Amino acid sequence: MADWTFLTNHAHVMVCLRRDPSARIRDVADAIGITERAAQRIVAELEADGYLTRAREGRRNRYTLHERLPLRHRLEGGSRIGSLLDLLADGGPPPGRPS
Repeated sequence: MADWTFLTNHAHVMVCLRRDPSARIRDVADAIGITERAAQRIVAELEADGYLTRAREGRRNRYTLHERLPLRHRLEGGSRIGSLLDLLADGGPPPGRPS
């Protein structure tokens, strides 16, 4: 199998958080195949750039994606992240849950 994929880890994080907005970062990292620290960094970057917000709910975080925001590369035109996530909506179980 090839060592590359079509989506970035940032996109993978958004896919996971859309499937389960209250997913633990540990489960997101495991689902993607990256370290927990890398997943935390990606979430912080997405939050800093306004692509998601994090709210505390009890002992967990709940993530809200801002799906109307545009994809960032100029080749992606005016496409929104919600459109990309819609394409990937049926790709598998939420992170931390059996398939």
